[in-house]
Amino acid sequence: MVCGGFTCSKNALCALNVVYMLVGLLLIAVAAWGKGFGLVSSIHIIGGVIALGVFLLLIAMVGLVGAIHHHQVMLFFYMVILFIVFLFQFGVSCSCLAMNRGQQVVLLNSTWGMLENTTKTDLESQLNCCGLLNVTNSLQQFKADVDGCRAPCKNLGNCTSCGDLMLNHATEALKILGGVGLFFSFSEILGVWLAVRYRNQKDPRANPSAFL
Repeated sequence: MVCGGFTCSKNALCALNVVYMLVGLLLIAVAAWGKGFGLVSSIHIIGGVIALGVFLLLIAMVGLVGAIHHHQVMLFFYMVILFIVFLFQFGVSCSCLAMNRGQQVVLLNSTWGMLENTTKTDLESQLNCCGLLNVTNSLQQFKADVDGCRAPCKNLGNCTSCGDLMLNHATEALKILGGVGLFFSFSEILGVWLAVRYRNQKDPRANPSAFL
């Protein structure tokens, strides 16, 4: 049977949805890893990626079931929702790649300023660092944070700033999320095309007089 046939379209759509499920799990895992450093979770893009990963996982399951059973209604909603997911995923991925270090610094500074002193101390102990960023415009706050720091590295006199640790971690996570999301967002257009093609094909095992 040629690849344009019913069976080939069905198998291709099933395989593509399995890939979508793996991509959804990958996005969730990388975003959760990116939230591992407390303040990184303040970057709302990462929360959006987690939601996107869960949504992509669910819609891939719908598409897989619809492909297996050639279910017209499920395939229709699958096409529409997958196209919406493509638009959202494309936007989020571009945002991840476009966020520069300066924007991340602004987010970290605003969030750090809202934290209680006890929360800052716990975070410093967890990450083994002191203070947020040793920069001119927040030098006084940095010195106050270092004075109250209880991280193990302080006793050794070899502490790095928590901001540098979190920025390096956030930058790496955002690059991975943006790259993976952008690459696979274009495959969703292929999924929509396959679903349209497969939905309009007639199942050779079905009753010839049945409604397509």
